[in-house]
Amino acid sequence: MKPVRASAPGKIILFGEHAVVYGQPALAVPVTQVQAEAWVQPHPSPPSPASRPFPPLSAGEGEGEWGTGGEIWIDAQDLRRRYRLDAARPNDPLAAAVRLVLDRCGGPQAPRAFTVAVRSTIPIASGLGSGAAVSTAIVRALSAFLGQPLTDAEVSAIVFETERWLHGTPSGIDNTVIAYARPVYFVKGRPPEPFSVAAPFRLLIADTGLPSPTRITVGDVRAGWQREPERYNALFEQVGQLARTARGLIEAGQAGALGPLMIQNHDLLRALGVSCQALDALVEAAQSAGALGAKLSGGGRGGNMLALVTDETAAGVEAALLRAGAKRVLGTIVGAEDR
Repeated sequence: MKPVRASAPGKIILFGEHAVVYGQPALAVPVTQVQAEAWVQPHPSPPSPASRPFPPLSAGEGEGEWGTGGEIWIDAQDLRRRYRLDAARPNDPLAAAVRLVLDRCGGPQAPRAFTVAVRSTIPIASGLGSGAAVSTAIVRALSAFLGQPLTDAEVSAIVFETERWLHGTPSGIDNTVIAYARPVYFVKGRPPEPFSVAAPFRLLIADTGLPSPTRITVGDVRAGWQREPERYNALFEQVGQLARTARGLIEAGQAGALGPLMIQNHDLLRALGVSCQALDALVEAAQSAGALGAKLSGGGRGGNMLALVTDETAAGVEAALLRAGAKRVLGTIVGAEDR
């Protein structure tokens, strides 16, 4: 069997994080400037170091020798780990993705000797969907390698199961927007609705450098909702209404009007207790430098924020974000891939 390679983009949530867990809509878009990649190499003829898909690990790193014989191996480049599937840790999401695909696409005739190598340019724990993107790339590459490529919906469903390992009670938005690789209007429990971007718009994504503890923030919001359901439901409804309004503006080619909605969304997320000093400082710096709007994105208390900018203001806002402590700033144009 021939080697197979697949990739998946990152993602950013425009509106609706946290409220989406409670039935409100959310908008998310792919970020193609960063990618996760998976590569499946058959055995028992292991590749030479020169033909490996990614640079080899240094001598002594990883668990065991490069896969040989009848074994299935995972080569996690960014984690500097190489290990057999049957020796994976119980909560390993990469191993979970491999096993779920084997259960779905395997069978007695399926090869049982191969290596799945993965790498990613998506920052980890920053709200850009690194875990879901890596799992999506694995699912696409391995299902194709097994001769049973899966639909977007099937890929999304499998990746959702791997997200449970990472986040406990995931909303489902990461796996959906990354598997479909299109802007998505998402309501939990309903089929995802890809939507059109009438006029491309520019975002800057600034990384605080702090890991975003999504499992913790989701749990804390749930605890607050259980204590004060009326207050939290009111906040969730306001967040959801912003997402509904934002979709209409994007489809009408009026993305420049999203700025005030982003500011309102950030204030609501602060009320939910999921912002932090670093995020607030970046949001304030972006607005002071001329951004049309800014907000945190993702789980919060770290990770990324995003700012809506124009061609004219992008450079000044980026400089202001770096001065305010951003560790990196990524630019993306939403809707450009449809042109």
